[in-house]
Amino acid sequence: MLGVFLGNFGQSFFVSWYGDVIQRDLGLSATAYGTAYSSATLVSGLGIMILGGLIDKISTRHFLIFAGVGLACSGVLMWHANNIYWLTLAFFVLRFFGQGLLPHTSATAVSRYFSKNRGKALSTASFAVPLGEIILPLLAVFLIAWVGWQQSWLVISAMVLVLGLPAALWLLKQAGPAEAENITDSLKPLNAYPGSRRTLLKDRRFWLVLPLVLMPPFIVTGIFIHQGFILQQKHWSPSLFAMSFTLYGVVHWIASLIGGALVDKYSSTAVLKFIGAPFAMALVVSGLFDGDWIVLVLMGLMGAGIGFFVVVPSALWAEIYGTANIGSIRSLVVSLSILSTSVSPVLLGYFIDAQISGNHLLLALGIYAAVCSVLSWFSYSSPKQQGSI
Repeated sequence: MLGVFLGNFGQSFFVSWYGDVIQRDLGLSATAYGTAYSSATLVSGLGIMILGGLIDKISTRHFLIFAGVGLACSGVLMWHANNIYWLTLAFFVLRFFGQGLLPHTSATAVSRYFSKNRGKALSTASFAVPLGEIILPLLAVFLIAWVGWQQSWLVISAMVLVLGLPAALWLLKQAGPAEAENITDSLKPLNAYPGSRRTLLKDRRFWLVLPLVLMPPFIVTGIFIHQGFILQQKHWSPSLFAMSFTLYGVVHWIASLIGGALVDKYSSTAVLKFIGAPFAMALVVSGLFDGDWIVLVLMGLMGAGIGFFVVVPSALWAEIYGTANIGSIRSLVVSLSILSTSVSPVLLGYFIDAQISGNHLLLALGIYAAVCSVLSWFSYSSPKQQGSI
């Protein structure tokens, strides 16, 4: 949970609070700033694909130290950034370690340490995301007002090195050996051999479920980055939208707990086919109707969808392919998710520049979510049938 929480410093919902002041102080246009952020995110996604699998060969403790120190270094780079080139480098390191490696390390460790209660464990760790969504924006506003945006990143670096990383390492030491290391035959995945990236990429079921796995980060990033356009089109006040984030965070947390319990009771493959429904309903309803109450429907249902999403796919890879190469498998999926978040602002920005209406944009995203959900129904089937690929 602590590893996921520290990774929030590299998530879009936190970095977005620095956007206006960075553009003003560095004299950047919105296009230049967006290009720097998207290109850094794109390269960080490729980096996760290359280096994320090393967690299968390096101890969790050493990998956690690497990710935590890297996040602290990104804060120093943000403090030093005085032009677009340094800013792009700082964004890359921040997104690579914050958005990428720290949550990846945490989810991989949880997948290894828990077998019978993997869903509940993943949902507990993922609670750090909605907690961060509620707490960290207030911290960003306070630090920017107190010491300025650049110095605030030095404070964040110090917090990571002095408080966060030592606490995470101490907690990891108390955990002892991973439960999955001594897993019984009855708990092993039914395909009976350790899956790998090659296994994953050769499995047609993976390609059928991949659109669903990439859909939530694509949609959430696109809507949050272009929230100004959505607010203008739907006639929602910024204060109303800000208040809806609390609902989003609370529902996110509750849904992750429910999702974890359902995974443990019914299996991730059974729950998988339903996690796209909240997104489809949220976006279609928001595209068809107007009024202030719609923002609560949109944020509440998206919170439910993202709550299921942070638990179910992580449990799925361990359930289907085992844990021997879970770091390599997860790093591939995480990198693809990060790539989708780099494409989303640009693609949605293109449609916005082409004068698409807000309602039509939301409807299009809703149809996309529905199609992804339908494809997932033809992917991984019941546990009794998971032995063949």
